[in-house]
Amino acid sequence: MNFPKRLVRVGCFSILFCLLVGGSAAGSGKLGIFVIRMAPYGQDAETYTVPSWGVGVHAVFPLPIVSKIFAVTGGFEFVEFLHKTLDLTDNVTGLKVEQTTDQGYARLFAGAQVGGHGNGFLRPHAGVNLALIYHNFSIANVVPNDADPDNPISQYLTNIERVVFGYDLAIGLDLNFSNTVALDGGIKYVKSFSVPQQLGPLDAVKIYPQYFQIYFGVGISFDLL
Repeated sequence: MNFPKRLVRVGCFSILFCLLVGGSAAGSGKLGIFVIRMAPYGQDAETYTVPSWGVGVHAVFPLPIVSKIFAVTGGFEFVEFLHKTLDLTDNVTGLKVEQTTDQGYARLFAGAQVGGHGNGFLRPHAGVNLALIYHNFSIANVVPNDADPDNPISQYLTNIERVVFGYDLAIGLDLNFSNTVALDGGIKYVKSFSVPQQLGPLDAVKIYPQYFQIYFGVGISFDLL
């Protein structure tokens, strides 16, 4: 995986900025880490990816005047998609080829959240985020070898990297322990725009992959940091 160092730096600086600003923005703000289970949704995503695990970090900054209702959110997440194989057949020769795709996926997101910032124990919330999304496709063709099945013929095709825009819609529930530590979980619908994807050795099209995320995490109040 050739993961861009610049995007990593942007994510780190964004979280650091969140810490510096969030501490003074509102006492009930929090910084959290979470684990992601991400599953493809729709043909564009399901063709090239399988459900996989990832990690992330996010920050929540309640707005001072309406801190119990509205908040600004931001964060960074990364998912290493598991190996996916697509069976192809050459229209001229009838030769069967297995196209393998490995994909790395990262999001830098920011948006707004409604709910989840009061003093109660159960704090449901919903939100929407805009995102800068990084996709990396490593693609290879594998031709089965009937004479020696353990030694197929492999041909590396390309390594595609793209940064595109996208968004997500989220709902979740926060379990608040004395306004210090919170357990957070929820579901996100995640969409990317205009990602180029190789379909076979010659043709290339643009796809618009979408996913569902289930996430679980723990957050710590800015007052404790």
